[in-house]
Amino acid sequence: MTPAPAPTHVALLRGINVGTAKRVAMADLRVWLGELGLANVQTLLNSGNAVFATKGRTAPATHAARIQTLLAERLGFAVPVIVKPASAIAATQAAHPLPHLADDDSRLMLTFTQDDAALAELAPLASQDWGTERLALTPHAASLWCPAGIIDSPLAKATAKRLGERSTTRNWATVQKIHALLPSA
Repeated sequence: MTPAPAPTHVALLRGINVGTAKRVAMADLRVWLGELGLANVQTLLNSGNAVFATKGRTAPATHAARIQTLLAERLGFAVPVIVKPASAIAATQAAHPLPHLADDDSRLMLTFTQDDAALAELAPLASQDWGTERLALTPHAASLWCPAGIIDSPLAKATAKRLGERSTTRNWATVQKIHALLPSA
């Protein structure tokens, strides 16, 4: 009998390597995740995206807590971490409701939370008129189209205000690159 493949997860670190604050070297991150017993660790870009395999069926939230604790110990500051199973990333990538609007993948955003139920807090925002901006909720992420960019986006600000550090956002181009690292992607 062939053993089942090791579960694959994606760790999304929030708020690192922006400017000169909260610097985390991706080479160090790969080593540290390996020290936690995570296998086949790959990082993507310098913004805290890591794909890894696990030996058991540990809950993603447990992995997130372990990674957060390790980072706080090694770095001396808190780094919020969201861990999603590869299946959630693949489902989000496959069913993204807004790509037809995007003429710039860096302005099409996906906001992830550790607990998918937290996304329901954004439902009131989804029914509001945001001008050229759009918000659509999926089971695993909130999709935001911010044609003028995320920095001054009223929608992005409202989303961040509702979810705070319980969320992290990646642009569509990055999510596609993460998806490409997943087994059978």
